[in-house]
Amino acid sequence: MEITVSKQQGRVLVTVLQPHGDVDASNYAELIKKTRELFNGGDKDFLVDLSDVPFMSSAGLVALHSIAMFLRGEQPIDPQSGWGALKSRNRSRESGVQVHIKLLSPQVMVSETLDKAGFTQFFEVFNDLKKAADSF
Repeated sequence: MEITVSKQQGRVLVTVLQPHGDVDASNYAELIKKTRELFNGGDKDFLVDLSDVPFMSSAGLVALHSIAMFLRGEQPIDPQSGWGALKSRNRSRESGVQVHIKLLSPQVMVSETLDKAGFTQFFEVFNDLKKAADSF
């Protein structure tokens, strides 16, 4: 999976990650790894542009959840724990809406997946890049 990285100036500088293609078990770790590298390099606020992601499996949900956890300073659940990793999302829900990661322009199928998994309760979702960047 290719991941394009760009910056968008809002009230703060926001790092925009745009995965290209499906996010599934074959590549979800790449999204986590890339975000962690950028975070370790000093980036703090992330917008994940899902406009070029036609499908996201449960592994993609684990990636988003893991990223949210380490951005909050928590130790992510081992993704190899399968459903346990997704079930731990209740901790994210209890933490409220995520402050340092937001989602942009998910395609219909991905939007449905996010909604069915309950992720729209704690991830803000935008369809406008400027509004999303300004929300940080």
